[in-house]
Amino acid sequence: MNFNLDQVLTILKKKEAEEEKAQKNWVIYALAVIGAVLAAVTIAFLVYRHFKPDYLEDFEDDFDDDFDDYFEDDAEETAEEAAEAVEEAVEEAAEAAEEAAEAVEEAAEA
Repeated sequence: MNFNLDQVLTILKKKEAEEEKAQKNWVIYALAVIGAVLAAVTIAFLVYRHFKPDYLEDFEDDFDDDFDDYFEDDAEETAEEAAEAVEEAVEEAAEAAEEAAEAVEEAAEA
C-alpha cells in the first residue's frame, strides 16, 4: 500500500508541476502577444511619421513670406507716397517761384 501511495503522490506532484508550468506558459504567451502588437503599432507609427508631410513647417514658411511681403508693400507704398509728396512740393515750389518772378517783373515795371 505504501508503494501505491508513493506513486500517487509522485503523480500528483508531476501534475501540479505541469499546471504551474502551463500557467507560466500562458503568461509568457500573453506577454509575447502584447509585445508583438506594441512592436507593430510602433512600426506603423514610425512609418506614418516618416511619410506624413509637415504642414506646420509649410505654414510657418508661408506666414514668414506673407509677413515680409506685408511690410515690404508698406515700405514700397510709403516710398511711393513720399516720392509723390516730393514731386508735388517741387511743382508747388516751381509755381511759387514763377509767381514770385512775375510779381518782381510787375514791380519792376511799375
